[in-house]
Amino acid sequence: MRHWLQTRLETALVRNTIIGVILFNAGILGLETSDSAMDRAGALIVALDGVCLAIFVAELAAKLFAYGSRFFRSGWNIFDALIIGIALIPGGQGFSVLRSLRILRVLRVISVAPRLRRVVEGFISAVPGMASVFLLMGIIFYIGAVMTTKLFGDAFPDWFGTLGRSLYTLFQIMTLESWSMGIVRPVLELYPYAWAFFVPFILVTTFAVVNLVVGLIVNSMQDAHSEEETVQTSAYRDEVLERLKAIEARLDDSR
Repeated sequence: MRHWLQTRLETALVRNTIIGVILFNAGILGLETSDSAMDRAGALIVALDGVCLAIFVAELAAKLFAYGSRFFRSGWNIFDALIIGIALIPGGQGFSVLRSLRILRVLRVISVAPRLRRVVEGFISAVPGMASVFLLMGIIFYIGAVMTTKLFGDAFPDWFGTLGRSLYTLFQIMTLESWSMGIVRPVLELYPYAWAFFVPFILVTTFAVVNLVVGLIVNSMQDAHSEEETVQTSAYRDEVLERLKAIEARLDDSR
């Protein structure tokens, strides 16, 4: 019974059905934020939301029964259980904020869709490498914040008056959000040689360090994809070998 249920849960039909329910539920949760929609069909929207939640709970219960203790060996199963558990928290009193987290059910698409799951796994595997890059970026930001606070803090206290404000302003400059007309050009009016700091800072942080992060993520995703293809190829090879052995055994028996 458990093996039969496992086979059914892993079929494309069940997986695509769950994805459809998740997307439908996302639309329902969006309608709940509309006062006009709730006034017109509030009872129907709430009922449909309850039906979607019941389907998710039934799917989770089926997985718990089918896989037993192995259910908790998968991080994605635990992720699904947490999302559904949050959705089951009753509203009212101090749980109203947690109830708003029901929209997190949309994230279940990640655990159901293999391609999205591969993207997340690639991102997670890139975290150790990104930690070194973020440390480097933190050092650069700290040095820049100390310099800009001492150089421009008196003239521009709103941007560089304290170390914290300098860090935030430098982060804005790194994102290229109004960095030229909004920040750098006013500074250049009082400090004509300030470009000698800002231009190298942008070149190092925006065009070098940030691209290192992107490169690490891309490489990790490629590695994850290659590993998945290797596993699939190995499984296919084993299946072919088993079939060849079965054919050989039948030929031996016929002799």
